[in-house]
Amino acid sequence: MHIHRLEKIWMVFGVVMLAVFLAVLGVYAFSMGLQTPHSHAYGKVDPEKLAETPPFDQPGVYQVGENEYEAVIIMYAFGFTPNEITVPAGAKVNFVITSSDVVHGFEIVGTTVNLMAIPGEVNVVSYTFDKPGEYLILCNEYCGIGHQAMYTKLVVT
Repeated sequence: MHIHRLEKIWMVFGVVMLAVFLAVLGVYAFSMGLQTPHSHAYGKVDPEKLAETPPFDQPGVYQVGENEYEAVIIMYAFGFTPNEITVPAGAKVNFVITSSDVVHGFEIVGTTVNLMAIPGEVNVVSYTFDKPGEYLILCNEYCGIGHQAMYTKLVVT
């Protein structure tokens, strides 16, 4: 099969542009410190037995180190447990999240925190809050008829 010289040039050009695009995207993501949510600490849980499964048997915010906190959060139909989170400014917060019923979205508006809360799976993401203030936390995945009322706040003091 014969391929014309100009067609070969355009194919090479397309492959090179794809490689450049992927390289730029990778460097940008690395330089911004973006990371995927990971479940290495807790793995999977039974969504029907969250009340008996650590750490979800006691959801809340706990200090785990110097200027480091862990926020254990359960999402359920149209609500969050705990209902409000308070952390000091400059603290690194590790969000440990799961859902007890259906798939929910967990987004802290104005930050890069955005992940899915899936029944039976534990997602962990970390973020450092440098500025004091109130941050809106909302479910950004349609979860039922009361979805629009599913929000809470995070207070950074």
